[in-house]
Amino acid sequence: MTTIGIIGAGNIGSNVAKAALAHGYEVVISNSRGPETLSELVAELGDGATAGTVAEASERGELVLVAIPLKAIGDIDPAPLAGKTVIDANNYYPQRDGHIAELDDESTTTAELLQRRLPDSKVVKAFNHIGAKQIVEDALASGQAGRRALAIAGDDQTAKDAVAAFIDAIGFDTLDLGVLAEGWRIQRDTAGYVKRFDRDGLADAVAQAKRYRDM
Repeated sequence: MTTIGIIGAGNIGSNVAKAALAHGYEVVISNSRGPETLSELVAELGDGATAGTVAEASERGELVLVAIPLKAIGDIDPAPLAGKTVIDANNYYPQRDGHIAELDDESTTTAELLQRRLPDSKVVKAFNHIGAKQIVEDALASGQAGRRALAIAGDDQTAKDAVAAFIDAIGFDTLDLGVLAEGWRIQRDTAGYVKRFDRDGLADAVAQAKRYRDM
């Protein structure tokens, strides 16, 4: 049994938790305000879910999902995540996060910023281009026709394989975009963002992706 650590108990974090628990995983979920603020959510999630500090979620998770506002990634302690596979679900919203020059000029991506913050972790981009509720509602067993696909990107193949296996287990195919820098192809407002596609459809959509400067 794999334990999923979750940093961020908002819509994406809580729905990934629901999906994971429904498929036999254990979950340690955390937020910036402390585990005592998550008692209602943990009761709703049910057996297999526990609330923890961010450090506890980082330490106990075999896979760790980061689903917090991008502006807050500087608060993450890299130490307990060293050697871990970390899933980056972030998107850049300047109105929320403030302007980040490197993202405005598209010289880097959100996942690369997280990788820089966590130099000893293996960051994989995933879950940033699906509506939170669809993480549960759109899940289908492997092999079913029309199964939705989710994109991943990362620099470490073993880490990508682990994330792909998790995504498959909770009900989705995966499309590997390649290295972490290619994660821009599924960022907000691109052709594949929050639209439901099977693997072939998603491949077509990401091939059509345009940089913000070219939109």
